[in-house]
Amino acid sequence: MKPLVHPALKDITVEGILHALSDPTRVEIFSKIADSGCSANCSSFLTVGEKAVPKSTLSQHFKVLREAGLVRSERMGVEMQNASRCSEIETRFPGLLSAIVGALRTQAGERGITRASNTVNSR
Repeated sequence: MKPLVHPALKDITVEGILHALSDPTRVEIFSKIADSGCSANCSSFLTVGEKAVPKSTLSQHFKVLREAGLVRSERMGVEMQNASRCSEIETRFPGLLSAIVGALRTQAGERGITRASNTVNSR
């Protein structure tokens, strides 16, 4: 099995975070994980928003989030548990994640799109 890549805190960049959160599905996934405060497996996101997402596509989304440093993934048997790295990122870039996700929610509200998550907390 290939080892999972988790960048060190010093290697996490604003550009990497912005790229990872540039996809609406990834933003929704990340927001739900960050809001929950606990880890979630891939199967928890077979439906994101109102659309079904294949497991192979979810795996790619989690890979992008992981490589950007937004989540920490851990294999547990046949499942992959993913937890937010918000508190770590908050120490490096204070307020960045809440500003990005808040701005995306404002934009979604203006477009009449409902998001399931409320806030990104530093956990």
